[in-house]
Amino acid sequence: MRGLFSSVCLLLASVPTVFSANSAGCGKAKTLTSKQYSMQVNGKSRNYFLNIPDNYNQSKPYRLVFTWHQLGGSAQKIVNGEDPNRGGALPFYGLKAIANNTAIFVVPDGLSQGWGNSGGEDVTFFDQLVKTVEADLCINTDLRFSTGFSYGGAMSYALACARPEMIRAVAVISGAQLSGCSGGTKPVAFYGQHGTADSVLNVSQGRQLRDKFVANNGCTKPGSEPQPSGANSVKTVYQGCKAGYPLTWVIHNGDHNPSQVNSGSSTPFAPGNSWEFFTQFT
Repeated sequence: MRGLFSSVCLLLASVPTVFSANSAGCGKAKTLTSKQYSMQVNGKSRNYFLNIPDNYNQSKPYRLVFTWHQLGGSAQKIVNGEDPNRGGALPFYGLKAIANNTAIFVVPDGLSQGWGNSGGEDVTFFDQLVKTVEADLCINTDLRFSTGFSYGGAMSYALACARPEMIRAVAVISGAQLSGCSGGTKPVAFYGQHGTADSVLNVSQGRQLRDKFVANNGCTKPGSEPQPSGANSVKTVYQGCKAGYPLTWVIHNGDHNPSQVNSGSSTPFAPGNSWEFFTQFT
């Protein structure tokens, strides 16, 4: 009997534990709607917008996408969008239109219109947002994403550093290390984009963020630094990365602009590139 018991224990020990990737909100009637909310974070009132698909199904786990605004911007401006022909970003960085009701968007508002992340307070804001949204809505907790332009890119990078187990991938558009990098030793799928003529955050700052995750993700650096092809962007998919942790870098010859286009095109390439990068994960 002792031998049989030992065999059963060994058998049970060899069975992998299966964790559900569905949030607590799955199967529940939602109370949250598409509108602006506020919450208290470290004694400060913090605002955010939530956008939920019109045909929301409480039994379907959705992607959860965080979109962080630039310095001087606001959550309202990300929701509304600004003129892409004048350096503005499309609504929800152009992702909502492409997502076609497959994602829930969270659009936070920064303190002093930025993401200083003093004492990690903006990362704590993110933590509370995840907890609040996922308690009420059906989210695939393996499919959380973050993107932003400039300071918003810096905040997405800060989350990749500080919350690698919570974020599946980030898309950093013309970012720099402005919101800190607490931790920053674990891999996260990383999409980065920057212009060689960036007059606000030099391209070297964007490359610095990229190279942190080239190292963390175990990717192989190309033989030479990727350069734009005239007025067209060049996309480099890094090789040799750890399974599940790809890295893509897009370089263009433009300035500090979330809505850069290729020659002969009127469609910004960041939205399509970002969404393609995010949706490789299912």
